[in-house]
Amino acid sequence: MNDGTLLYERLGGHDGILKLIKSFYVDARQHSVLGPIFNARITDWPAHLDKIADFWALQTGGRSRYRGGFAGAHMSLGLQSEHFQHWLGLWELNNGRHLAPREAGELNALAHELGRRLFTVTLNRRVVATPTDIPGGTARVAGEPGILPS
Repeated sequence: MNDGTLLYERLGGHDGILKLIKSFYVDARQHSVLGPIFNARITDWPAHLDKIADFWALQTGGRSRYRGGFAGAHMSLGLQSEHFQHWLGLWELNNGRHLAPREAGELNALAHELGRRLFTVTLNRRVVATPTDIPGGTARVAGEPGILPS
């Protein structure tokens, strides 16, 4: 059923998104793989959470102060396929606990699409040779055994 209501509104607007984001990042900060990445880099958690809530407000069709920088903010982190898999798994778990199935599904689908895009950008930055440089014509990627599953 699509009643035309924006996902942003069905999530409760900025306040609803912020509540969801806060819950997610409580778990992410304690996660054995993700926690060290976040905890080493984020010093002002309230500002970070507000920025992330603005990002998700924009993605879900709401008003937002977010002005970009999504890919650039992640480029220096050395993210691998496993990081994306852990993040998406935790995101889905969190959404399943806090949202109705329809909203969780839509938000998860958005996250998977954004994850694929970000993974592609980070993957392209780690290509260490062009196909013509390698016998057999396949490019190798530094430290990347596979790709993000769909």
